[in-house]
Amino acid sequence: MIQCFGVSKQAFYKRLKSHQTRQTEQQLIIRLIKEYRSQYGLRTGGIKLYQELKADMDRLGIKIGRDKFYRLMRMNNLLVPKLKRFHITTDSKHRFFKYKNLIKDKVPTRPEQLWVSDITYIKTQNGHSYLALVTDAYSKQIMGYNLASHMKTSLCIDALRMAIKNRKYKNHKLIHHSDRGIQYCNPQYTSFTEEHGIQMSMTEKYDPYENAVAERVNRTLKYEYDLKRTIKNTNLAKKMVKRAVEIYNNKRPHFSLKLNTPNFVHLNRNVDYHSYKRNKQILELLTI
Repeated sequence: MIQCFGVSKQAFYKRLKSHQTRQTEQQLIIRLIKEYRSQYGLRTGGIKLYQELKADMDRLGIKIGRDKFYRLMRMNNLLVPKLKRFHITTDSKHRFFKYKNLIKDKVPTRPEQLWVSDITYIKTQNGHSYLALVTDAYSKQIMGYNLASHMKTSLCIDALRMAIKNRKYKNHKLIHHSDRGIQYCNPQYTSFTEEHGIQMSMTEKYDPYENAVAERVNRTLKYEYDLKRTIKNTNLAKKMVKRAVEIYNNKRPHFSLKLNTPNFVHLNRNVDYHSYKRNKQILELLTI
């Protein structure tokens, strides 16, 4: 019967075996992708996945190029879809003093030279909870965080208090940069920063690139570590945030850090700073 189609029996079974091998390899790759994402981030993209999984694929004897790897992801609906931000957490219409932007068109040259802060929301069955984060702009390490069911100034102060406790270079001068939200302009917050010798800096207008690192970290935590979904309660959300921060700081490789982790870069200071600004030709080095 096979010979009727002009194909020898040997060639037919060779093609069949090749097809079965290819299907088996594809299933293995899909499993590797899902396992990696469940451990390191649900929204890990194709470029990073290919780099991180290449050693495992080589070990399994799977030879696949980057383009075929992307096609396999696309065919199995594994590409990361684009998402939009809906919930606004910044209230800049208030009477408090707004500080100047000290870091405009400047980039940090070391850890603990520039911290960026922001607030994002976490949905729970009881309503929104709010996550305040303090991130080192150079190493991308989350230095401090706090989750609560309110957006009071104390939410941000507790996150900053944790960040100060986690400092490794306590004698270095430090700038704190944020948006002009009421929590960061509140004298309670600004007095707390001044007590610890930290200089205040703020965005001048609503442009996400003025606080790009903080915005990026918010997005990464929520969309890669299952914090975007509606969580049962704030206590469970706190446990999930703690786990997400631990993975983000110590296990998740970053392209902006040449596939090193934030903790490694924070301690070793061996990576040139990567800016998220679109126009990178006019950036200066931060000299504080």
